[in-house]
Amino acid sequence: MIDVTDDTFEQAVIERSDEVPVVVDLWAPWCGPCRTLGPILERVVADTEGKVELAKVNVDENPRVAATFQAQSIPAVYAVAGRRVVDGFIGAVPEAQVKAFVERLAPVPTEADLLAAAGDETSLRRALELEHDHPAAVVGLARLLVEQGRADEALELLARIPEDHETRQLAAEARLAAADVTVPADGVDARLDELLPTVKEDEEARQEFLDLLETLGPEDPRVARYRKALAAQLF
Repeated sequence: MIDVTDDTFEQAVIERSDEVPVVVDLWAPWCGPCRTLGPILERVVADTEGKVELAKVNVDENPRVAATFQAQSIPAVYAVAGRRVVDGFIGAVPEAQVKAFVERLAPVPTEADLLAAAGDETSLRRALELEHDHPAAVVGLARLLVEQGRADEALELLARIPEDHETRQLAAEARLAAADVTVPADGVDARLDELLPTVKEDEEARQEFLDLLETLGPEDPRVARYRKALAAQLF
């Protein structure tokens, strides 16, 4: 549960709803029904163990958020998923109704979900038999294949699902493993410096350079520096 303001609403609710459904509770300290409903919402959302998040908005202090939902009375509760309102209700409804509301946002895990969560190779393969492109099963099995030295299989598997930061990093690790490139934790800079003069003419060197950057992660300050250096070499 988080308290959301006019200033944090865009990031905490709208952007966050791309990753997980967000329940928005519009309330005020003077509202008796709000004090009844609030603890119920908090408890029910907490029971989803992160599958749904709760954002509480004091409408007296954050009128822009209230205006966004065009709320006529409080408590007013809205579900936001994929940057749009997908459900909602007004008033202090019974707990059973709150549970049903939240459960619609957090579907019961499928058999493939449960198998993917198990994490062992047999379970992951079975999950992919049930759902060819189950994201968690693809990533989990690809990671095991890289660890087993079966990088080409891992790359074929990753091609089943859209790219994101995790899959790009894992694919980079797989390509480096397939090329028998060892990446010492304290030696990446030296290898990048060695590759840099050759990246324009040597496609394999360029790919290794990019893969090494991917393994560093987007927060590593070296990534921006070396990407700038790469651009200077290429253009």
